[in-house]
Amino acid sequence: MSRLVVVRGAGDLASGVLAHLHRCGFAVLALECRQPAAIRRLAAFCEAVYDGVQTVEGITCRRIDTPAQAWEVIARGEIPLLVDEQADCLAELEPAAVVDAIIAKRNCGTHINMAPVVVALGPGFTAPDDCHAVIETMRGHNLGRPIYDGRALPNTGVPGLIKGFGAQRVMHSPAAGIMRGVHCIGDEVEQGEVLGYVGETPVYASLTGVLRGILRDGFDVPKGMKLADIDPRGEQKNNCVTISDKARCIAGGVMEALLVLGRQKGVQFF
Repeated sequence: MSRLVVVRGAGDLASGVLAHLHRCGFAVLALECRQPAAIRRLAAFCEAVYDGVQTVEGITCRRIDTPAQAWEVIARGEIPLLVDEQADCLAELEPAAVVDAIIAKRNCGTHINMAPVVVALGPGFTAPDDCHAVIETMRGHNLGRPIYDGRALPNTGVPGLIKGFGAQRVMHSPAAGIMRGVHCIGDEVEQGEVLGYVGETPVYASLTGVLRGILRDGFDVPKGMKLADIDPRGEQKNNCVTISDKARCIAGGVMEALLVLGRQKGVQFF
C-alpha cells in the first residue's frame, strides 16, 4: 500500500478537495472521465483532460497517460490527472485512500474495498456500507460534516442561494445540440442577453450578474443539461477563478475524515 490518495473527479468541488489535500502535504491523484462537463472551468482541474495542464490558485494539475507517471508529477509539486473513469488504476497503485468526489448524486461504482480508507461526497452513499465516511455537501449547518454511520441529505435539485437567487442562477440547455458560447467566464451579462447557442437555439441569461461558469464550446449536450452559472454579485469577478466557500468547507471535512480513519486503521499518509 502506498500513501497515495486517489480522488475520483476533478470538477470544481473535487478541485477544492484536491487543492486542500495537496497544500496540506497529501500525495493526490485525480481521476476523470474522457469528456468532463464542468461549468466553473477556470476553477476546475478537470480542464487538464482537454488542455494537458490546468492551474487553479497557483496549483498545477497535469494530465498523465499511465499510472506509473503519477509519482514523477507529484515529485515536481504538481497534481497528476489520469483519464480512468472506472478507477482501473487502483489495482496497480494500491492507494491508502480513495475519495469519490464525482458529485453525481449517485454511486458510480465506488465501494468500500477500493482502499483501506474510502470517503464519498454527497448523496448516493451510505457509511459504513459503501464507504467509511460520507461528507455532507448540502449547504447549511452540517455542510462538510463527516458521517461515519448514515448518509448525506438527499439532493433537492435546487442550487444554494446567492444574494437571494437559487434556481435562477443556473441555466439549462433548451435543446439538444452542440454548445457554442458567445460570452466568456467573467463577463458581466444582463438578464435576457444571449450567452450562447445550443445548435441554433439561443441560451438566455436568467438574471444580471457575472458569468461564473459556462460549458466548453463544442460539447454535444442533451436537452436539460446544465450549461451556465451566473453570480448576481457583480463585483465578485475573482470568484470565477477561485475555489468556492462550499468546496473549501467540503475539503476540510474530507481531510478530517482521512485523518480520523487513517489513525483508526493505521494508515500513514505522510
